[in-house]
Amino acid sequence: MAREQALLSTEIVNRGVEPSGPDAGSPTFSVRVRRRLPDFLQSVNLKYVRLGYHYLLSHGVYLATIPVIVLVCGAELGSLSRDELWAKVWGEATYDLATVLAFLAVLAFTISVYIMSRPRPVYLIDFACYKPADELKVSKAEFIDLARKSGKFDEESLAFQSRLLAKSGIGDESYMPRCVFEPNANCATMKEGRAEASTAMFAALDELFDKCRVRPKDVGVLVVNCSLFNPTPSLSAMIVNHYKMRGNILSYNLGGMGCSAGVIAVDLARDMLQASGAGLAVVVSTEAVSFTWYPGKRRSMLIPNAFFRAGCAAVLLSNRRRDFHRAKYQLEHVVRTHKGADDRAFRSVYQEEDEQRIKGLSISRDLLEVGGHALKTNITTLGPLVLPFSEQLLFFAGVLFRHLFPSKASTPPPGEEASAAAAPYIPDFKRAFEHFCMHAASRDVLEHLRSNLGLRDADLEASRAALHRFGNTSSSSIWYELAYLEAKGRVRRGDRVWQLAFGSGFKCNSAVWRAVRRVRRPARSPWLDCIDNYPARMDA
Repeated sequence: MAREQALLSTEIVNRGVEPSGPDAGSPTFSVRVRRRLPDFLQSVNLKYVRLGYHYLLSHGVYLATIPVIVLVCGAELGSLSRDELWAKVWGEATYDLATVLAFLAVLAFTISVYIMSRPRPVYLIDFACYKPADELKVSKAEFIDLARKSGKFDEESLAFQSRLLAKSGIGDESYMPRCVFEPNANCATMKEGRAEASTAMFAALDELFDKCRVRPKDVGVLVVNCSLFNPTPSLSAMIVNHYKMRGNILSYNLGGMGCSAGVIAVDLARDMLQASGAGLAVVVSTEAVSFTWYPGKRRSMLIPNAFFRAGCAAVLLSNRRRDFHRAKYQLEHVVRTHKGADDRAFRSVYQEEDEQRIKGLSISRDLLEVGGHALKTNITTLGPLVLPFSEQLLFFAGVLFRHLFPSKASTPPPGEEASAAAAPYIPDFKRAFEHFCMHAASRDVLEHLRSNLGLRDADLEASRAALHRFGNTSSSSIWYELAYLEAKGRVRRGDRVWQLAFGSGFKCNSAVWRAVRRVRRPARSPWLDCIDNYPARMDA
């Protein structure tokens, strides 16, 4: 019971003056009780810490043995003088041509096998974010006005969406397709969906191919993710047809995977590059807003209306070594977490019909709690891979102490509160990353992430700016945030970028990139016309 109460927060809401009834003319108030994001660092499962260290050790055992070998050989050679070493190599030893050739052949074979067995690094050459036309801009006031004129909502539903917009963190310049506001029309048609998706995808891809000077026929792997709009032929087939790509391209279409699908698409593209040696891969992340639009009355299904906006990103990846010199980033880690085995997590974001058989995307009250547990698992696995050794030592020691001595960890010293005694050591992720691209879901979610991870307001500036300027663009939001950092000229060589996204299923995924060079302010970016207005505009 106490644990359940800890996940609830209360808020007193002023509902204004009662217009009629026995209490007419008097002010009325209500108490709103809602779930909040759990403090997921308060309870860390040791098995996820072990999983993270398993990843680290399985890839680092070779790097750990090489220094030992060098140290032993160096100590042995250091005990000999130059004359003694020369005498042992040339004076006391005798060599014949066959021995020398055999040794060189074995050495060359060993080096070749090692080089060929190593997975090639995957580079991000460049990416492009779709910027819709200005006529698709919609302010918060215009959103409510157009929704009212469409005749699809009653006043109670409009008031609910207006309250959501007021506290969403979205500004007055986000983009929406106008078909969702057409009176008495079904916007979720195949024609409208194809038109919206093709406009966004082709605009982003045209910019990407032009910036990278790559022909579409050179692409060997294509991965497209769009959660709710999945036509036949698929979106990936639409791209292959439009750009007349080659016949042996490896194309994939990911559907129903929510806002975290962008990282999943990158992970799949990396695996395909490693397995096939295709050379170049393109990842396209988008969402069809016309298929997330819900013209009904159920509140849990009205939430996506207020947050989701039009957006798309196209990314060019390569595992060719010659592309290192023109690449921007190198992919270091991808950590994926799936909580679908839990029924509450599985149904936290769920597409279904309401009582009037109107289809929509339902957002559960448990979403924040489910998301908190998924985040806890993901960062616990990611921590050993990215945190400095000192942070890992403190964090692991705290977790181990809490599991070995739970009674001591929960008993506060005299004069201290119980919550302070129970709090574990929170790793400083600012020591692992220079830049943070957290999925811009809403203002409340970003604020909870900031407080639970111990981040500064400046660390989430890119996420807050992307939410304010473009809204929640689903799986492409992390790329709008990276574009913001580049437009500000903040990414320098060696900087590490953490992209964190979460979505239906329930999934939480992380991608870690390292800048291989200083990224200069790009000539083409969706931020160029407004970058100087941020972050000041968010606080206006």
